[in-house]
Amino acid sequence: MCAIAGILYKNGKRLNYSTGEALNRMLEATLHRGPDSAGWALYHDPKDERLRLCFYIPRSKVAKDVIADIQKIISDLGAEIVEDNFIGCIYMVKLKCSIPVRKLYQSFKSVAELFSIGTRLDIIKDVGQPEDLAPLYSINDFDGTHGLAHLRLATESGVHANTTHPFWAPGFADICTVHNGMITNYWIMRRRLERRGMEFLSNNDTELIAVYLAYKMSQDVLLEDALKSSLDDFDGTYSYLVSTPDSIGFAKDKLAAKPVVVYEDDNVIAISSEEVGLNSLFPGQTLETTEQPPLTYGIWYRA
Repeated sequence: MCAIAGILYKNGKRLNYSTGEALNRMLEATLHRGPDSAGWALYHDPKDERLRLCFYIPRSKVAKDVIADIQKIISDLGAEIVEDNFIGCIYMVKLKCSIPVRKLYQSFKSVAELFSIGTRLDIIKDVGQPEDLAPLYSINDFDGTHGLAHLRLATESGVHANTTHPFWAPGFADICTVHNGMITNYWIMRRRLERRGMEFLSNNDTELIAVYLAYKMSQDVLLEDALKSSLDDFDGTYSYLVSTPDSIGFAKDKLAAKPVVVYEDDNVIAISSEEVGLNSLFPGQTLETTEQPPLTYGIWYRA
């Protein structure tokens, strides 16, 4: 059992709290679903085309050496660091850079693991609970266009920062997933994608979803069609969310044991694993929510 959450503003209007705080309110209302770790996928307003990189740096005495190696590679590539910050286990870098994302990703593989690359996306994730991690990483200060969040109950892999959700598709900018459940044909699907040149950084089945969707879209398949085909290609019991620079999508298996509850009005789409997560955004109000039916998929877009 895990908790998934998402929020997307349709026309720029916000709730009475920041985007990050809205995600945290939904997580805090569903803490019982994920005691091990927490993570956020945060989509910033497109102020420029600078690339945003989030590196995983294990907490150790050699962290400074790893960061120095990253900075040297950036210099050797002819890119320029505009901003950087090292917090917790994440080194966040903003680059002035014209190098394609897949080539940039390949350049760092031997030095450090990347949580994400994009012009819009930061993936922040760590072991622990939101009440401790959100202040550490200043999640409540984030007030971008949309985002995903996740609480994890570890099942198929250990409790580590780099096995926590969200997951991006290595080498593909601004696409990531969170999910609740288990993909039982993980290894079959992974080998198929690896034969097509796709790469994986973990053995977590949520990463498979991100890589699968990124591969489909790299073959000029629309996201909506990729969501539809995933229902045929994935075995297991699952519900997942995927985010792109301008949308949040979902897919839900035929057994529908993993809930996806949605509230929508003229300004916002809010998604949670439980009704209580949505109620936390509108205390004292009666909400008209919907539970997504079995074997369904869909996308919500920004205006």
